[in-house]
Amino acid sequence: MVMAVVVGTWAFSLAAVDKARRLLAVGSGASAALQEAMSELENDKETGCFVVGRGGFPNKAGVVQCDAAIMEGLPGRFGAVAALPGVGTPLTVAQMVMDKSEHNMLVGEGAVAFAREQGFRIEDNSDMMTEASLAAYEEFLQSRKSPPKNHDTLGLIVLDEMENITVGVSTSGAPFKDPGRVGDSPLPGCGLYADNRARAAAATGDGDKIMCFCPSFHVVQLMKQGLSPGDACQSVIQDICHRVGNKDIFEIGLIALNMKGEVGAASTVPFPYTFWAHGMETVEQRHSCPYVHLD
Repeated sequence: MVMAVVVGTWAFSLAAVDKARRLLAVGSGASAALQEAMSELENDKETGCFVVGRGGFPNKAGVVQCDAAIMEGLPGRFGAVAALPGVGTPLTVAQMVMDKSEHNMLVGEGAVAFAREQGFRIEDNSDMMTEASLAAYEEFLQSRKSPPKNHDTLGLIVLDEMENITVGVSTSGAPFKDPGRVGDSPLPGCGLYADNRARAAAATGDGDKIMCFCPSFHVVQLMKQGLSPGDACQSVIQDICHRVGNKDIFEIGLIALNMKGEVGAASTVPFPYTFWAHGMETVEQRHSCPYVHLD
């Protein structure tokens, strides 16, 4: 029998993994558990500092624009939104795109119009900001210098006992980005990927670089060829490092999960991630050590 498993990117995903764990325990399916668990963190101003949802850093124009996507293992089940302002739970809008739109991805004003049609309230940008994000933006306006890169992004993979697997990602994007900029997170194969044989992967890091390598798709393909999640993630990181070289290596972290309940991760930076499987009483935090490429 397949056992329920949840894995999330970065240490701050622990609350979302724990929420998904509790939802699975009372019968929720993978997609429902993922959406509800992620929405709590997206909508929490305290986690905005991790470049997620409400309280996330605005773009150069001072507007918080979020990207989010969800993908199920079932063929053709994908939904995404990008450059979406005024919604504190963009992953939920992405799920509505997957369930109710004839399209797979909606961006900007199109995403806003769709969200409004589905009953979402489009909030003022001031309600999407916090004192901390506003102060950071005002400092940016004075210095015109972006802060040190911080690419935390919420990624979650959920496998339920019915062999359904779902992966979701959500981010407010690079701090003080150009308006309309979209990173890797909502792009299938880049920020996330899942297939119908209960394998999935998610990426986090420097989205402008990550999208050039389609790492999540690559990880899933390697798992289909028989590699474990850990070996698949490590192989993809090794390939990227070999291709770009030490001088141009960028921040990337990968997590992966297969139907056996095996979890793996690899990264170019210290990368904590969180994990729970059926039978565990609490969520466990694990660490991926940075891969070192020798030219």
